[in-house]
Amino acid sequence: MDKIAKYREYIQTLLTHYASDDVSDQQVETQLIFDTERDHYQWMNVGWQQFDRIYRCVIHLDIKNGKIWLQQNLTDQNPAEELVKMGVPKDDIVLGLQPPYKRQYTDYGVA
Repeated sequence: MDKIAKYREYIQTLLTHYASDDVSDQQVETQLIFDTERDHYQWMNVGWQQFDRIYRCVIHLDIKNGKIWLQQNLTDQNPAEELVKMGVPKDDIVLGLQPPYKRQYTDYGVA
């Protein structure tokens, strides 16, 4: 299995695991969006809580130029560290949610 195929599998496994613990209800749906053609992966919450619209991207990961980009994380989980435990080198993970000038100070890839 090539590297990108492994990364796709790792991301889908991770998001499926995280979303399985989501406390959604009949009004708020948990959605997993896996676009394997364009390499965009999201865990969403969509619905209503009384009069409030819920439309939230909980976690968003992309694969760009052979690297996994963490674009959004509204959880207390650390998906970057989980990916490292799965076998992804830190240099292949970019914290896209960090400003570009700060990425050089992390243990992860810069672009």
